[in-house]
Amino acid sequence: MSEGRTPKGLFIETYGCQMNVYDSERMRDVLAPLGYAQVDKPDEADLVVLNTCHIREKATEKVYSEIGRLRAHKERRQAEGKGMTIAIAGCVAQAEGEEIIRRAPAVDLVVGPQAYHKLPELIARAARKTGERLAADFTAQEKFDALPARAPDGVTAFLSIQEGCDKFCTFCVVPYTRGAEYSRPLADVLAEARSLAERGVREITLLGQNVNAYHGDGGAGFAALLRDLAQIDGVERLRYTTSHPIEMTDELIALHGDEPKLMPYLHLPVQSGSDRILKAMNRKHDGAFYRAIVERLRAARPDIALSTDLIVGFPGETEKEFEATLQLVRDVGFASAYSFKYSARPGTPAAVMMGQVPEEEKAERLARLQRLLSEQQRAFNTSQVDGVLPVLVTGNGRRPGQKHGRSPYLQAVHFDDTRARPGDIVPVRILSASQNSLAGARLERMAELA
Repeated sequence: MSEGRTPKGLFIETYGCQMNVYDSERMRDVLAPLGYAQVDKPDEADLVVLNTCHIREKATEKVYSEIGRLRAHKERRQAEGKGMTIAIAGCVAQAEGEEIIRRAPAVDLVVGPQAYHKLPELIARAARKTGERLAADFTAQEKFDALPARAPDGVTAFLSIQEGCDKFCTFCVVPYTRGAEYSRPLADVLAEARSLAERGVREITLLGQNVNAYHGDGGAGFAALLRDLAQIDGVERLRYTTSHPIEMTDELIALHGDEPKLMPYLHLPVQSGSDRILKAMNRKHDGAFYRAIVERLRAARPDIALSTDLIVGFPGETEKEFEATLQLVRDVGFASAYSFKYSARPGTPAAVMMGQVPEEEKAERLARLQRLLSEQQRAFNTSQVDGVLPVLVTGNGRRPGQKHGRSPYLQAVHFDDTRARPGDIVPVRILSASQNSLAGARLERMAELA
């Protein structure tokens, strides 16, 4: 942006998964050369982007509801002689683009998840009122090739290495909104990681719809990529999400025990504990396979903690099959989890399956499951009390002298320390635990008090 030029306001509302968070960050990178700077409220923005998710039920209607609120802001700004461009991005844009254009005249642009690198061109067309308002047909490769250098705003960062899905779980829209699996070239991933490290990033989370299905050029697999990333100076922590059980190779499992930079916390979705339901979901694994993967991971890295995804009320699920899910949760023991009622997504095979479970039954089962998961999460957090964890400092706390950071298990940690700076990794003795965070004191201070 040239000196003295007034910045244009940019407001991005992000829904859904970490992939969307990454995409929103990259949209900001793409738009920065055009003079856009982030603002806190949509009514202050010249450009509003809704980066949408299509996984949950009624996602599209939620988008239309938000568009209605934005339309009022747009009309007010127009009355004041100001403009506002409204763009709908992400998976709802990909799935419902033409319908959004038809139903919502206030929307200026509809941009699929593989096309947001075209935003500068599309905005220019919208200003001239020429060209298409819908862009949803580009490839992941074209998008990544066109993106500018990253501009991270902290010591942690997401790094997208794989997009799309070829697994075709019967409940999921991702193969239809994100397309076929695509793995970025190894050299491109390593170059972006080095750039992030040079800009102060200490922890990188690798992203993909099936991130451990990564297969780079030259036959480089996911474990090989992790080993290469661990060699980059400045990168101290590595994570990845979302993984699939059938892609947990022997090499990857062993790496969890061999590579100290690979954090001992893994998100490994299982979805159900019932073998019949898993087959109906087309998950390509059963409960015994999942339990065996967990056992091997814990043998390789005894301190590893797991999180997962679980769906209750999948079509045809009986009370006995739901109990199998509860039993799997008891058997494995999760540090955290994401659990949902099944919601039918148009165009997916499960949406037309017989035996749709009544909403009240789904709600009751979800409540029982979440009580169990909450107990496990509290127990895991409490197990850290009196221990010492290496905490990556991410910023200042709410009061003077307080810092906040991340444990190896992705827990938020708050502690008093006037010396630590963002990016430092410091030993913290954990003094108390809540449902979602830990509190402690830096180890040196504890030694002085002793």
